[in-house]
Amino acid sequence: MGESYSTESTMRLRASWKDDRPLKHPGIPTKIDRSRWRMRSDSGRHTWHYLDDDEAAKEWPLSLADKYYLNLPLNQPTLPLPTRPLDALQNGLTYFSKLQLPPGHWGCEYGGPMFLLPSVVFAWVATNTPIPWPYAIELRNYLFAHAHPELGGWGLHIEGDSTVFGTSLNYTVLRLLGVDAEHPIMVKARARLHSLGGVIKAPHWSKFFLAMLGVCDWDIVNPIPPELWLLPDWIPVTPWRWWVHIRMVFLPMSWIWSKRWTMPETEVIRELRQELFTQPWETVDWAAERNNIAEIDNYHPKSWILNAFSWTIMNVWNPFLRPRWLVGRAEAWVSRLVDMEDLNSDYADLASVNGPLNTILCYIRDGPDSYSLRRHRERLEEFLWVNAEGMLVNGTNGVQNWDTAFLIQAVVHAGLAEDPKWKPMLVKALGFLESQQIREDCIDADISYRQRRKGGWAFSNKDQGYPVSDCVAEALKAVILLQKTPGYPQLLEDQRIYDAVDTLLEYQNPSGACSSYERTRAGPYLEYLNGAEVFGRIMYEYDYPECTTAVVTGLALFQRYWPDYRRHDLEVFLQRAVQYIKTAQYPEGGWYGSWGVCFTYGTMFALESLFTIGETYGNSSHAKRGCDFLVSKQREDGGWSESYHSCEKLKYTEHPSGSQVVQTAFAIIGLLQAEYPHMEPLRKGIKLIMDRQLPNGEWAQEALEGVFNNSVLISYPNYKFIFTIMALGKFAKRYPNEKII
Repeated sequence: MGESYSTESTMRLRASWKDDRPLKHPGIPTKIDRSRWRMRSDSGRHTWHYLDDDEAAKEWPLSLADKYYLNLPLNQPTLPLPTRPLDALQNGLTYFSKLQLPPGHWGCEYGGPMFLLPSVVFAWVATNTPIPWPYAIELRNYLFAHAHPELGGWGLHIEGDSTVFGTSLNYTVLRLLGVDAEHPIMVKARARLHSLGGVIKAPHWSKFFLAMLGVCDWDIVNPIPPELWLLPDWIPVTPWRWWVHIRMVFLPMSWIWSKRWTMPETEVIRELRQELFTQPWETVDWAAERNNIAEIDNYHPKSWILNAFSWTIMNVWNPFLRPRWLVGRAEAWVSRLVDMEDLNSDYADLASVNGPLNTILCYIRDGPDSYSLRRHRERLEEFLWVNAEGMLVNGTNGVQNWDTAFLIQAVVHAGLAEDPKWKPMLVKALGFLESQQIREDCIDADISYRQRRKGGWAFSNKDQGYPVSDCVAEALKAVILLQKTPGYPQLLEDQRIYDAVDTLLEYQNPSGACSSYERTRAGPYLEYLNGAEVFGRIMYEYDYPECTTAVVTGLALFQRYWPDYRRHDLEVFLQRAVQYIKTAQYPEGGWYGSWGVCFTYGTMFALESLFTIGETYGNSSHAKRGCDFLVSKQREDGGWSESYHSCEKLKYTEHPSGSQVVQTAFAIIGLLQAEYPHMEPLRKGIKLIMDRQLPNGEWAQEALEGVFNNSVLISYPNYKFIFTIMALGKFAKRYPNEKII
């Protein structure tokens, strides 16, 4: 890799003295040749490599996928102008098939949130991990590209207005990477931060990270006591009941908070203390600012219950009652739970916030030469992605299984699975899903609070090890559809199919619905303990119509071929699940989507599940209301245009930029699934999709497609291929002779 930008200029290993040297990295280029980047995919593990040696670059040429990710010219031919939807589908598939990676899947970035990149960079800096110079340049490039053009600074995600959370974290990252405080982007960001009140108005996660770096004092951080993990399991608020993402983030956070660990002070940290505050650092009353949150960041204000709990911990429990033996026991148990997380994922970890935090914990606990730290450093690489704007950090280590399963289904539903042109692509994709099925349950699953996973599929790859209900269901559907198509290899024997079904049956909640990673373990009361401020619906596993739909359609497909396996269990499951889907319908007729934007996404899935049990526009009031809702939102140009503000407001909100091909595809698929009887709205939507297709078969990237926790946008760039292809295929199958000119 050549030169590295060593974080030793920002900290020294466990030094107790102050390092007064300024942050410098002489000789590091300011520009980069993006054509030297390569993405390696080893069994679905993605890592990026910069080849600064000419001979190495020649021996490892750029693939078409590399060029696509980096927005380099692909020089793909102009395809025949389509007049029918099936022609447009074939053109789209011609382009997208060339992006299939050697293991058989499709890769892409999974970015958008602006707190992920800081998590990884802070872990590198805190653990004195050298940052290769191409990384430093591309991280800077990405943050420069996403500074708010009018306001300055950075937001919660790349489409949002700049906030204290996004600006405080990413400004700090750039300073740690050596960007001068007087750079115009930094000056503008600092002005924005100060206009919002400075870093004392940051939300909890930002205050935590900045205290760990030494920019803030730990007294500004609301408590995260590890003693909570010692509570008996029967207590309604004990952490094992929390949603897995907040649980796994707060796990290492609580250990670091309890230790009040701070990296050694450096010159750049002292400079940040002057730059991020609107008052002299020495005059800040840290404890008084714990709950001082900027209005723009305070999406979910803390409850009086949580404030009372935090006050009691900080003013009574910690100073007067907290016994050292109990603290030691709590820290030891949290440490062991972190080890279980690392063991069950081979240090890949759930996602790109808890992974970096676990890395820091292992550095503090095990030392700079430990295996745990070395392995964490290796696995952190899998969160990184390079695109035309620079280097970002993905929300997880990818979306490999998820996108591959949907692409298979899209081709099968278009009737093209037996087409010799596409069969090799599909065989490779089937082989990838076979290789990524999880074949064993977690070690010490009971004491690490993990649910059954044998037979499941994770969102990304097998290593990550966390199956999600809809990921399992969509992968299972893809496998069954191909293995029941003549001429395809039978890679998964019946027992492995049964294992997947057994795992799916574990996801149903008392409501009849399915959650994401685990069954619901608590209720809405836990949101009174939501201390993150910037996220909603984060504290426990919710019921999700789209997850429930995926499981319903997956189990229904399974029953078609294996009608006798757990027949009664499946019938009861499906009956309860469909009843939930009906009750989850909004008065206006749509369904809220929690993982995509938003009502078009949720309604598409809900109508699919109703179709599975024979309910369509003609015989079901629920399906008719869902279709009428979608049609009522269609624009004059034939498309649908939904903004992420729908997710925040829980009300359909149009996107200011106009119709989006992905949301248009969502709506068309839903209408076709429900057997909507009027062709003209469908035809207009299909025409927009075809009109937006580029001559080489591609569709251009538009607004971000995904969301989580009500308020955070995240990208699914392959959706513009997968769901457009699916919509075109379903339309072509229903109206095979229809031309769209």
